[in-house]
Amino acid sequence: MYETLRRSPVTKKTAVFLVSAAVTWAFVINFCALIYACGCQSLWAGAAEHCNIHMAESHHCPWCSIGTSGFNAVQYGIIAVQAVVSFGPYRSNILARLLFSLIAFPLAGTVIAVALGLWHGYWS
Repeated sequence: MYETLRRSPVTKKTAVFLVSAAVTWAFVINFCALIYACGCQSLWAGAAEHCNIHMAESHHCPWCSIGTSGFNAVQYGIIAVQAVVSFGPYRSNILARLLFSLIAFPLAGTVIAVALGLWHGYWS
């Protein structure tokens, strides 16, 4: 049974998805800081503790200002794109699938970040 699971395309695709989703979960707040220069830090270094949402006279980070549910929706939106890439019906080897699933994080994240940044007037 172990051999069957180890060789199963579904098991490999699931592993690709779990790895890429874990990377997104661990570094999405860093990506927020990269895009918005808002002061957010790694999850293990305070997360949004130093974000500009805590400063009255500055533009407020679009991801942090939409609350926990909104921030989670952004994160799950990125992870949904990674799921499509991970489980897609196309033929590719497992390493290529992993690479594209990992690349989906900054690509989808940038699209979402720019859209929310423009909608909130963050850069104006």
